[in-house]
Parts: sequence; structure tokens; C-alpha cells
Amino acid sequence: MEFEKLIAERYSVRSFKSEHLPKEAVDKILEAGHKAPTGCNCQPQRILVLNTDESMKKLKSCTRCHFDAPTAMLVCHNAEEGWQRPYDGALSSPVDAAIVATHMMLEAHNIGVGACWVMHFNPAAIRKSFNIPDGLEPLALLVLGYPNEESKPLDLHYKTRPISDVVYYESF
Repeated sequence: MEFEKLIAERYSVRSFKSEHLPKEAVDKILEAGHKAPTGCNCQPQRILVLNTDESMKKLKSCTRCHFDAPTAMLVCHNAEEGWQRPYDGALSSPVDAAIVATHMMLEAHNIGVGACWVMHFNPAAIRKSFNIPDGLEPLALLVLGYPNEESKPLDLHYKTRPISDVVYYESF
């Protein structure tokens, strides 16, 4: 799909068909995340694929924002593996994981899979339910599936601030 069309048409899907994603779709989405740039190419992301009834049932105990999706991917980062800015110690790993999740979300739309980026989840419950190792930080949950026929963007999707409110040149 042409990039401008892709970013214009993509929206957060919150109404899904019940079928789990086929392996081919999961693999394409994961490959897009794998191609994402990371600070100094450290690749601190770790992705947990949830694509069974059992795993999605466990996920529902960790977030109310599952939207009955049949599939999900939890994007985590390992802070110890990310690049660290020498001036102030800022870590690239959370940003890297967000870039990975964005690539995955865009590829999902590109292949006809709906996605919604969810940050409203209980990290402790996710950690316990899915045995997330101590060194990994859950950052983003992508709930995924084929959109239902009635799926459509929320009205809020079309409300954006004027670009002049968010872009500055040379100085703030």
C-alpha cells in the first residue's frame, strides 16, 4: 500500500472477528518490527505473541482494553541492552520498543489486520500471567485481528490539533 494512504487510513480497531491470525500474518507483522531501527542497532525489544484462546483469556485478566481481540503482541524492552545517551543517561530502549510497535502496527494495517495500541494494562499482572523476566519492561500491547464489518474509527480519530500548534522552526 502507498505510505500516505496507509497512514491516512489506519485507525485503532476495537471490534474484531473471532479468528486467530494465521502464522503468515503474524510472521509478516513480526518481520516489520524486526526491521525497525533501534539506537546503535542494540535491538533491546522482546515481543511476546499471544495467539491462542488460553493466552487471550489470561490477557483479559490484565486489561479491560482487550476489545475481544483474538491475537495480541506484547512489546517489551530490556533497558540493559539499549543504548544510553552519555550526556544525561537517557535510555533508547523504550523509544526503540515504541518504534518497533509502530512498524508492527503499520504492517498489520498494510496486510488487512486491525490493530489497537493499548497502554492501559496492569504491568504486574502481565508480568505474572506471562512469566515476564525481571529485566524486561512491558511497554505496549498491540491487540490484533481482522476487523468486524461494523469496525470504524472513533470520532476522536479525526480530531487533530493544527500543525502550527505542534511544529516549531528554529526555536520554541
